[in-house]
Amino acid sequence: MADIISTVEFNYSGELLATGDKGGRVVIFQREQESKNRLLSRGEYNVYSTFQSHEPEFDYLKSLEIEEKINKIRWLPQQNAAHFLLSANDKTIKLWKISERDKRAEGYNLKDEDGRLRDPFRITTLRVPVLMPMDLMVEASPRRIFANAHTYHINSISVNSDYETYLSADDLRINLWHLEITDRSFNIVDIKPANMEELTEVITAAECHPHQCNVFVYSSSKGTIRLCDMRAAALCDRHSKFFEEPEDPSSRSFFSEIISSISDVKFSHSGRYMMTRDYLSVKVWDLNMENRPVETYQVHEYLRSKLCSLYENDCIFDKFECCWNGSDSAIMTGSYNNFFRMFDRNTRRDITLEASRENSKPRAMLKPRKVCTGGKRKKDEISVDSLDFNKKILHTAWHPKENVIAVAATNNLYIFQDKVN
Repeated sequence: MADIISTVEFNYSGELLATGDKGGRVVIFQREQESKNRLLSRGEYNVYSTFQSHEPEFDYLKSLEIEEKINKIRWLPQQNAAHFLLSANDKTIKLWKISERDKRAEGYNLKDEDGRLRDPFRITTLRVPVLMPMDLMVEASPRRIFANAHTYHINSISVNSDYETYLSADDLRINLWHLEITDRSFNIVDIKPANMEELTEVITAAECHPHQCNVFVYSSSKGTIRLCDMRAAALCDRHSKFFEEPEDPSSRSFFSEIISSISDVKFSHSGRYMMTRDYLSVKVWDLNMENRPVETYQVHEYLRSKLCSLYENDCIFDKFECCWNGSDSAIMTGSYNNFFRMFDRNTRRDITLEASRENSKPRAMLKPRKVCTGGKRKKDEISVDSLDFNKKILHTAWHPKENVIAVAATNNLYIFQDKVN
């Protein structure tokens, strides 16, 4: 299943949308420019470029196969006509340039139109080459390859707000890179104990602050988040802030530690809040308050009674991502049965929607879905026991300015938009 989507990311304008898959491919979609007679297709995205970003490799020293699956894609802000993005598999990060060509040079002096070299003695006149129009070509070329810096699997990359550095995180370390320098990076967090048997937690996600280039956060498998300031020390092993919600002893169970592990952390666009996703909930934290989140949203609380079977089929280790809308007023995250959840932070209303071929006809309204948690099941509800745990929505993205969302359901990408009047 090489076409299973493993990451989804809008660029800064929202005009391009990139997906990465298990086969190491990156597919970029471009939004159609709206025209007077095609107002309805305002949100249509069509394939713009497809390229192979990573290939499977073999680490001969450790006898390990390195799979080509794309773990993360991050766009860089556009500076000129070309677009740049970072893509990472387990070990290597690449900087790709995506550019357009619609002209080609003709009328060379030293070679014919078909490319063969001309005899220099037969050249009697000097020609000035001219640019001729040609069909549009979109080219992707790797400009930098950042390798050999991670012993463990890369789980996050995040471009800094200075736009010239970025960080990459694996299970035990976080490195800071300069976008122009590939042969060295700075290790800014290292939680590896001297004796690996004393290992109690791993890094699960990391992100740079959207406005302060010296601040970043990273989350752990113990459900805690550490905020670090690079001005304090070169090695940020001592955090500046430590966010943790005290556990309710009455709800403690065998699974408490597993389900408290944080699978994703995202700063709000404003930089005031951050959102974390654990197995059953999404929490919004105010950066000024470390002892508890300001908002908690239950994503699929009805699964609490099913943790035993979810542990047996390994679903309890699924890593769901979360995202903010452009104005930070709503958040979105995925669930099982191809369901995804949206929460309005102002009204505290929430909705469950389904991304599936049966329910998502083009331009049809999505109907809210309800899961029956107990008692008698109503007509349009679905019972917990009939949820399909193989159909899961781990990766979602929200357009930075509009209500357009991208939802990856296994090997299908769904794009939904606000109803157009």
